[in-house]
Amino acid sequence: MAFLYRYLMIVVACISLLVGLQVPSFIDQYQKRLDAHLREVTINLQPFNDIATRYFGGDLDKLVALHRNSDARPFKDEGVAIEKMVQRKLRFEADLAALQTSLPLRALHVLLRGDREITNEVLGQYSYTVPLNQDALLFGAGAAIVILLMVELLLALARGLVTLLTSLLHRPSTRLR
Repeated sequence: MAFLYRYLMIVVACISLLVGLQVPSFIDQYQKRLDAHLREVTINLQPFNDIATRYFGGDLDKLVALHRNSDARPFKDEGVAIEKMVQRKLRFEADLAALQTSLPLRALHVLLRGDREITNEVLGQYSYTVPLNQDALLFGAGAAIVILLMVELLLALARGLVTLLTSLLHRPSTRLR
């Protein structure tokens, strides 16, 4: 039975290592996709920035307000569209700035606060890799160690629970006659 336990732990370690190696790759693909979307929205906003510079001293909010206050419905709708692009650009810039930190903090950011649109795109088109750089190897080894320790802890708790239940079930009854 001990050999099955050893093989189980080897399999858990290998799977944990492979999953851990994917995290830096996922973060890299997330960051590249985020950067691409930021570049795209910046290019799309450029004509409106040029108009805002020409007529409002570069204040894009004044251009949006002009559109929104217009009596023409298409012009109002265009103001909403410009405002959405501005908000999207600000969202991407903030997300990209939050990724300028260490790998564990980047992973935590993407997991807890990452842009859902970008995360879903990366998941939908994720390409599995086995990067052999220092960050990936350290993250993979760390994930393997943490998961192995968790499995060991759960198995130890299960063994303790079985021992406790066995001793309670086989304890002599002390009833009064």
